[in-house]
Amino acid sequence: MSAANIKSILQENRLFPPAPEFSQAAHIPSFEVYQQIYNRSVADPVGFWAELAQSELAWFEPWHQVLDWQPPHARWFDGGKINISYNCLDRHLLTHRRNKAAIIWEGEPGDTRTLTYAQLHREVCKFANVLKGLGINKGDLVGIYLPMIPEAAIAMLACARIGAPHSVIFGGFSAEALRDRLKDGLAKLVITADGGWRKDVIVPLKDQVDKALADNAVPSVKNVVVVQRTKQTVTLIDNSNYQEDWWHEIMTCASSQNQAEPMDSEDLLFVLYTSGSTGKPKGVVHTTGGYNLYSHITAKWIFDLKDRDVFWCTADVGWITGHSYVVYGPLSNGATTLMYEGAPRTSNPGCTWEIIEKHGVNIFYTAPTAIRAFIKMGDHLPQARDLSSLRLLGTVGEPINPEAWIWYQRVIGGGKCPIVDTWWQTETGGIMITPLPGAIPTKPGSATLPFPGIQPKVVDLEGNQVPPNEGGYLAIAHPWPGMMRTIYNEPERFRQSYWEHIPPQDGKYLYFAGDGARQDADGYFWIMGRVDDVINVAGHRLGTMEIESALVSHPAVAEAAVVGKPDALKGEEIFAFVILEGSHPPTAELEKALKQHVVQEIGAIARPGEIRFTEALPKTRSGKIMRRLLRSLAAGEEITSDTSTLEDRTILDKLRESALSDNP
Repeated sequence: MSAANIKSILQENRLFPPAPEFSQAAHIPSFEVYQQIYNRSVADPVGFWAELAQSELAWFEPWHQVLDWQPPHARWFDGGKINISYNCLDRHLLTHRRNKAAIIWEGEPGDTRTLTYAQLHREVCKFANVLKGLGINKGDLVGIYLPMIPEAAIAMLACARIGAPHSVIFGGFSAEALRDRLKDGLAKLVITADGGWRKDVIVPLKDQVDKALADNAVPSVKNVVVVQRTKQTVTLIDNSNYQEDWWHEIMTCASSQNQAEPMDSEDLLFVLYTSGSTGKPKGVVHTTGGYNLYSHITAKWIFDLKDRDVFWCTADVGWITGHSYVVYGPLSNGATTLMYEGAPRTSNPGCTWEIIEKHGVNIFYTAPTAIRAFIKMGDHLPQARDLSSLRLLGTVGEPINPEAWIWYQRVIGGGKCPIVDTWWQTETGGIMITPLPGAIPTKPGSATLPFPGIQPKVVDLEGNQVPPNEGGYLAIAHPWPGMMRTIYNEPERFRQSYWEHIPPQDGKYLYFAGDGARQDADGYFWIMGRVDDVINVAGHRLGTMEIESALVSHPAVAEAAVVGKPDALKGEEIFAFVILEGSHPPTAELEKALKQHVVQEIGAIARPGEIRFTEALPKTRSGKIMRRLLRSLAAGEEITSDTSTLEDRTILDKLRESALSDNP
């Protein structure tokens, strides 16, 4: 990266204060209360986190040190004994929550299942005993490769219960990606399903596991447990390398009595692999006590969780959002969490709104990519359903452009629901910058202010804080309980990537997030996208999010993705891939109008050199645009990098064909 700062070009001045009736009942009821909590948290972070850990969680034994910080390594609540499965289940059983719904599950074909806290506890205990019976001991890593079904949460909680770290591998990953992750983690057991439903099609998960483990490719794996979900013909393999069992058969005789294992706060809880722009996937390591506290308190305060709420986070458990805000955060709070197996599809494009109406969802947390897709599908779908149960909306995964934010607030929230636009990462364990919905006025497109205890800064590459409204690099100045501890088997990569990218000053280390950002005059943070997505046009470093927001603000545009294309004169030229609203045909006149629209919204510096109209963008199954593939397409290069996480590989072929038709 160049040492030059990133230019911030987006201007957004609309302000939405919390509704008084929401604030009155909120956990954090005013901006003054937020300020008091935040000021206390940064003046005495050790005392702040210690008080929360003591009041919010159940501990078997007290810790002897709240924080041991030896940069870049942190140990939180060292010596304390705790179990996250106990905090998510057992402690609720002696309260009114015993017979309350813990998980409401909806399958894509319409089948449903509800597990109360008592029922979920029973299933988790049984599977914990199954794991023990298969020789899984404390410290043995278990791979989980499942669709979004209750067994995924049961498996995670059962692993945590006996002290076996889990590695949940997203069901959209290929056999090769699955194999690499299992090998890196030395997994001893894999939990999978015959298949799962996705957009009216069965995803054959067991077949992928068979390919991943073929020829003893992962010799550490000794057992495979298979959930019968779709009931297509699947044969359990009988070989000398590993044993396979059906979940329903092996659970039949398992005892429902199991005591949660007291875990040291710093014992490994899970390894979650995240892909970088280049290089092998990183096994992000999270430990027990600090992660339990951080996922718990962020879920409680940011989503203003109440006992009566039905909370729906649309993420898959294969991602950190699913870990923190489908399973651990909500259940630790005793909330009702909704899990949905499928996605909007041709046979039921309005399924999201149908589920909200059917189950009376109160809190809805989804990705900006999904919101833009909802916009393209049309307002008639949500307007056909009763969404009056909603009281809070959230966004996660990438910056949201202001026009999509306004649509979300107006059409889905009916103008009454606050929106929490959250910034965080796999590495942070939980949300870092966010509105607290009863306390902080929101600005469309801004993640607003830091969560208590979090000390973000916008700096240059020497670590110097930049002035307000100047773009720079987002960094965190003090450790927090939910932070990653290392990269699995790669401690030097952890040190260099996150803690030495910005040189320490006077022995003070900054966590480098990899995102560009600016902080406005009110102290609000505006995330400008990944630094590796920054475009360098004639020496000006421009964030892609702001140009994309300008394009999407045009009424003809449903979605846009912007990348840099090599240019001999400018260094890079702005290349935009644009999806149009259905009523607007792609024409040369519209391309010219869109370029001029960006000039009017931002300035001539941000004018796209080329716009390519497309019907779809290459995305992962979690909805993230794969910009590295778009960069290769824009440059006319062959795509040689891994595409195993791509949801629809035909999109690349269509984009190549459109390039050829543009240049006969």
